[in-house]
Amino acid sequence: MPYMDPSQFSPETLMSTLGIQVTEATPERVVAQMEVTPRHHQPFGFLHGGASVALAETVASIGAYLAAPEGHTSFGLEINANHLRSMRSGKVTAVATPLHKGRTTHVWNIEIRDEKSRLVCVSRCTLAIVPARGDSR
Repeated sequence: MPYMDPSQFSPETLMSTLGIQVTEATPERVVAQMEVTPRHHQPFGFLHGGASVALAETVASIGAYLAAPEGHTSFGLEINANHLRSMRSGKVTAVATPLHKGRTTHVWNIEIRDEKSRLVCVSRCTLAIVPARGDSR
């Protein structure tokens, strides 16, 4: 089964900006953590929904990339998210698992939980599976 070493990720990405740390990455499951700090807040001092969505799309994209056939890569097509619990600080963990891995699209389910395993956000991401160009894969 393909595996991605998290140290392979470029330091100049949104992952780095948000402090997203991938701890597990396979074609069947991707796990990442993010510390919630004031830089992740919306104007009223709570975790910004956009930060949760960026975390969700990150883990889904990595999983779809790993599950794509050789010579292909993945790009997000659509994402939705339900923000279920607010938080100001602490660590969230995102777990992505595939719901559908088709020839041209994947659909991944993502659950984001706080340190007490309470659901903070649930998301579903649809990704296009396309031929890679250049050094995309």
